[in-house]
Amino acid sequence: MENRESSKRPHERLEVWRDSMDLVEMAYQLSAAFPDSERFGLTAQLRRSAVSIPSNIAEGAARRSTAEYLRFLSIARGSLSELDTQQQIAVRLGFVDASPELEALIDRIFAKLTALMNAIGKPQVEPA
Repeated sequence: MENRESSKRPHERLEVWRDSMDLVEMAYQLSAAFPDSERFGLTAQLRRSAVSIPSNIAEGAARRSTAEYLRFLSIARGSLSELDTQQQIAVRLGFVDASPELEALIDRIFAKLTALMNAIGKPQVEPA
């Protein structure tokens, strides 16, 4: 019998990708409360930033070189910072209340992306 985990695509095995998929759902739920006048403004920007995070993680995981993988993880981390800023703007403008759950997920994903980038970026030393 085949190991279900091994049949998954490379990005689907990454906990940070799964967490970022949860973040997309939260971002869509959050932005649904924005005023209609923001449909083409903050709503669209926040949703694009959210979708960009797991998309770039997945694209990086499919690349053949470490440098490309790191570049896409860096882009994902940048998109995460954008989303964080946009949700803070939404709170400041009174569109939504602050969400400790969302903020904790953003912090967790940022830490996991940084840890993954550090792990991938370290030179591999072969045993003597």
